[in-house]
Amino acid sequence: MAHLLHIDSSPRGERSHSRRMTQEFVNQWKQAHPHDTVTYRDIGRNPVPYVDELWIAAAFTPPEQHTPELRDAIRLSNQLVDEFLAADVYVVGVPMYNFSVPGVFKSYIDQIVRIGRTVAFEPNDAGHVYKPLVSGKKMFVVEARGDSGFEPGGRYEPMNHHDPYLNAVFGFMGITDITFIHVEKSEYGENNLVESIAKARIKIAELAAA
Repeated sequence: MAHLLHIDSSPRGERSHSRRMTQEFVNQWKQAHPHDTVTYRDIGRNPVPYVDELWIAAAFTPPEQHTPELRDAIRLSNQLVDEFLAADVYVVGVPMYNFSVPGVFKSYIDQIVRIGRTVAFEPNDAGHVYKPLVSGKKMFVVEARGDSGFEPGGRYEPMNHHDPYLNAVFGFMGITDITFIHVEKSEYGENNLVESIAKARIKIAELAAA
């Protein structure tokens, strides 16, 4: 039995393509794996805060030395990290905004990339070494983007700071098994979008069943 963490980061409601597709993915996954459990977090409508000075002080101070103020500053981050580590599979909706991820998702990442929790920092004579602390996880990213051509070899590949960033930052924590599902061409009219959604649904069905 696996545990899924389902995250949406789009601020849009029913008009959100990424939201619809992540929900469809989770529904199909539950049909194929009825005993699996799911935790849902909506950071698009309930964004997590930016890190601030108190957060940084708390993150780099041993917990046994935390003052009440520092404990309050890091409490949500600890909850998010616990939730993140408890999952075996991640299904995340992350639309492309201006060639990268939404600000709310970047804030979420900043809350869960934590020395001693998701990444180890080991100083040595040569300087230091970072080691991932998260292993054996699988991630599915549903990405909605208005245009196409961001894939390797595509005309907009140099402007794609979304997929490479997610591969880099989650790989930094140890999650390297990442599959992207793209919904594209929403700016090109209904017919193009319908075709892209149909392709995404086929891929979702295959991935959820597997």
